[in-house]
Amino acid sequence: MKFLLDTDTVSYALRGQGGVGSKILSLKPSQLAVSSITVAELRYGAERKASQRLHALVSNFLSGVEVVDFDNDAAAIFGRIASLLAERGSPIGDFDVLIAAHAISLKRVLVTNNTKHFSRVPGLKIENWNDAK
Repeated sequence: MKFLLDTDTVSYALRGQGGVGSKILSLKPSQLAVSSITVAELRYGAERKASQRLHALVSNFLSGVEVVDFDNDAAAIFGRIASLLAERGSPIGDFDVLIAAHAISLKRVLVTNNTKHFSRVPGLKIENWNDAK
């Protein structure tokens, strides 16, 4: 099984919270990836905190995991999902829809702590590793 790590999951891993780090270490690197959207969110967070340490942690983490560029297939899925959620009156935020669309386009399970939020996205497979042992 292949996984796409949501921004919150990477943040938990960087902070050593929950069981995320041990779960990541139990898998082959080829099973894990992050979206370029997640990279943007992580870099934004490090900039906002003006933290060279956080930039270094992010860079170190990203050096060991595949970063997948957001592409036209993911963009088309984003359009459909964002429109559907807006019609239902249950939007989840553009960055989250982008990441969900990317996971669907890659046929990967999205790993997130925000399962209630992402459960609104039809066709998205999700797992929560925050409590993994």
